Amino acid sequence: MELFEMLSRLADAPGPSGYIGEVAREAEELLRPLADEVSRDRLNNVYGIRRCGKPNAKLVLLDAHLDEIGFCVTGHEDGFLRFRTIGGVDSRMLPGRELKLMTKPEGFGVVAAKPPHVLSREEAEQAIDIEDLRIDVGMTQEEAQKAYPIGTPVVYRQKCQRLQGSRVTGKAMDDRACFCILLRTLELLQNEDLNVDVCVLGSNMEETGGDGAAVGAYRMNPYCAVAVDVTFATQSDVSKDKGCPLGSGPAIGVGPNMARWMTEKFKNLAVEQEIPYTLEIIPGNSGTNGWEIQTAREGIATQVISLPERYMHTPIEVVDLKDMEQTAQLLCAFLRSFEEEVPEC
Repeated sequence: MELFEMLSRLADAPGPSGYIGEVAREAEELLRPLADEVSRDRLNNVYGIRRCGKPNAKLVLLDAHLDEIGFCVTGHEDGFLRFRTIGGVDSRMLPGRELKLMTKPEGFGVVAAKPPHVLSREEAEQAIDIEDLRIDVGMTQEEAQKAYPIGTPVVYRQKCQRLQGSRVTGKAMDDRACFCILLRTLELLQNEDLNVDVCVLGSNMEETGGDGAAVGAYRMNPYCAVAVDVTFATQSDVSKDKGCPLGSGPAIGVGPNMARWMTEKFKNLAVEQEIPYTLEIIPGNSGTNGWEIQTAREGIATQVISLPERYMHTPIEVVDLKDMEQTAQLLCAFLRSFEEEVPEC
């Protein structure tokens, strides 16, 4: 399947942390032609396992989270909805924004925005606190309480769209674009023999702490794991020393969250395969599922591989399809690199 089509299916599906049922179903459907076993656990983590068919084969875990940032209805006020965030949301993104309410049938609302003509100077110069924002659903108090009860999850109402060339924009690129990379990896390896089993994990709850990956890593108990997530791309207000340029290929993490042998292997493979890459120095917590996976059970050798992304945690995140393809190629090279006798970590 073409990468943009795959990404559109996943990114457009609603699924904030803890409420990923719909996107989990999409992930399962996309995995079925590529994996020998597809399942889901009690946290809605999705597993796709590709068996190599060799006795006592070691397992390599590839993780990308399926959940996105979002919101939750917390109350009603004259027909407007009060709400709180799920995950790290920048309140500057919200006034005037269209939202999708996850009900059946699907609901629609807009974040109320005060016209600029009546803003005080103080109001105009600072972001509005989440506590002071409301969702307008065009209803009376009674109608709103019935249609959108407390606890209703909410996400941005934004479609995945092409920009120029290979750039695409939309919500939930973090981290659905990376789950697409894992699907593309399995697709490229469909007719190849490997010496390891592979588990693709679409995890839940990364945006609220990484519990899904911790559960998934404990369940699968892999030989080693690769957490694939987004990282900051350079833009007009992000300098080169704080981001990786779009179009520069995958970013290979370097730091205590990464097993050194894995970092060296990925660097060497990128050079051998002529895959462009950058090094991302991460001196502590990577802020990815790699942090939770690394300490599951007795400890799991882990590597973080990142996809450059602009405008993280907004409804207009931007990634490059070429970077996605190159990251999948690098993961393929890693999985092919294991000889019949897989060395101990």
